[in-house]
Amino acid sequence: MLYLLSKISQSFLALLGVASLVFFLFTVLPGDPAQMMLDQNENSEQLKIIRNKFGFDLPLIHQYLFYLNDLSPISLHSLNKDNFSHYEPQVYGGRILFRKNNKVLVIKLPYFRTSYQKMGKPVNEIIKETLPNTTILAISSMIVAVLIGLMFGIISTIYKDQLIDRILIIISTTGMSIPSFFSAILFSWLFGFVLNSYTQLNMTGSFYELDDFGETYSIMWKNLILPSIVLGIRPLAVITQLTRNNLIEVLSQDYIRTAYSKGLSKKQVIFRHALKNAINPVITSVSGWFASLLAGSIFVEYIFGWKGLGKEIVEALNKLDVPVVMGSVIVIAFLFIIINIVVDLIYSYLDPRVKIT
Repeated sequence: MLYLLSKISQSFLALLGVASLVFFLFTVLPGDPAQMMLDQNENSEQLKIIRNKFGFDLPLIHQYLFYLNDLSPISLHSLNKDNFSHYEPQVYGGRILFRKNNKVLVIKLPYFRTSYQKMGKPVNEIIKETLPNTTILAISSMIVAVLIGLMFGIISTIYKDQLIDRILIIISTTGMSIPSFFSAILFSWLFGFVLNSYTQLNMTGSFYELDDFGETYSIMWKNLILPSIVLGIRPLAVITQLTRNNLIEVLSQDYIRTAYSKGLSKKQVIFRHALKNAINPVITSVSGWFASLLAGSIFVEYIFGWKGLGKEIVEALNKLDVPVVMGSVIVIAFLFIIINIVVDLIYSYLDPRVKIT
């Protein structure tokens, strides 16, 4: 319990730091948010209305406090319609806990405001639509990385210092050194274009696609193959190296020699005794990589046309759609924190020697 309370407090401070950083970083960017929202149709009167409605004409510290108020699950709002921060149930979707005069205390989900470019669409909805696709891609990539990485690591251990071991080491080292965006371009061109007649894979495409009549969505499983392999290459290489190194270290311990003395083969010793003790560092690595994949899929999604949060961030940056970028970064940071807490709990369960307090 103390561990969870400590982690929650640390997580709160970390999220506050991330929210503050992205706010001040993007607020000082050149450009007028009101003009971005109105595009080419603005006039002085419209600009004044937009700036007043969204608080762009307020001092920076006031804008910052109002932004934190929108992000907070428990927030204070005004019922005064002349105030840009008035409470709108259709926007905030929360419940009023306390009301006094024209002020209300509300419990709600964090509100990331509205997109500058997508006709005022709430950023919460944009994230809700795109995050599942990114999560599917990240999970698929980790499955590829874990299964193949563990297999390669075990094979390298069994055939240590032999030809196959050296080949796998070269493959894993190359995989760690190649940037994901380069792999994405190469795989998309090679397997989606050059070898398309054999692979039947598309160069680009998302998980859900409209039919030719534009009426219904269908799941395109084959569009998941190339981006998940590309995104899984780097963690696969790391898992291969970690598994090999940890297994070699565990195999040198005394209880392993005892197992050998009982007549067990090397494969039996690895699968029955060594693998469980060697896999804990791999689990820690997997957790970090999974959280990183949620953030690191940006260019892979963009190159493959995968309609996820990463592609949304790139498009938002191109259009200076600041609320979308800020909301996406905060959500990714939150997921990163949650994943790390869950992995700490799993790690302590698998290894009783590790205590969390």
